[in-house]
Amino acid sequence: MQDLRVTLIQADLVWQQPEANRTQFEQIFAELEGTTDLIVLPEMFTTGFTMAPETLAEPIDGETARWLKQQAEHLDAAIVGSVVTQVGDHYRNRCFFTQPNGEQTVYDKRHLFRMGGEHNHYEAGRERVVVEYKGWRIMPQICYDLRFPAFSRNHNEYDLLIYVANWPKPRRNPWRTLLQARAIENQSYVAGVNRVGIDGSGLAYSGDSLLVDFMGERLVDQVPDQAFVETFTLDALALNDFRERFPAWMDADAFDLKL
Repeated sequence: MQDLRVTLIQADLVWQQPEANRTQFEQIFAELEGTTDLIVLPEMFTTGFTMAPETLAEPIDGETARWLKQQAEHLDAAIVGSVVTQVGDHYRNRCFFTQPNGEQTVYDKRHLFRMGGEHNHYEAGRERVVVEYKGWRIMPQICYDLRFPAFSRNHNEYDLLIYVANWPKPRRNPWRTLLQARAIENQSYVAGVNRVGIDGSGLAYSGDSLLVDFMGERLVDQVPDQAFVETFTLDALALNDFRERFPAWMDADAFDLKL
């Protein structure tokens, strides 16, 4: 397990225009060649948090999925972010974890944001997913999942927990607090990447993307309401040393999730 360079990209999203958003991120990627191992994008990074999957959903091997493979190969870095996806007769808020070798692992958002009507348009996922990459065990999750700690409970299964999000500005304090809580209780690094700007529904987003260590210390925390790109190197030895010195996970309660 080696150190891992993680890049957070906090950006404004062009409302429901996948090509424009892909172009925006491709321009940002051009500045990252050779500088990172893992790039984290916001939730629904090609559209914003849309409730119009009937017109915007892509097939599982659609243009954005192929684009992610091309970009990951070119950058020699993994890329993670969620896309509105059609799966059979249903729509999913699907997170793609794409590695440079073309391997693509998907996670479908489990907890759908009913206050925004997401449960009326999308089908919930049924599985937790852990991806192995460069010796790291990484669990991707999406936005509202952050409020459900049992779903992300770490039984020594992962080293990095990722939340991609469109989390509105009025609830920025829970976002920031819960990211730190998930890091502390799971003795894991946590990356949370949110968007900025105002979407087509009139919702404002402050960003507040964070990278947090296993003690809850903020490693990346920039001013709100501004787009940014920042890369930070995660220290594998520090994580493993802390877990050995303070193995709280060994005393965790055992339970089974009924999904």
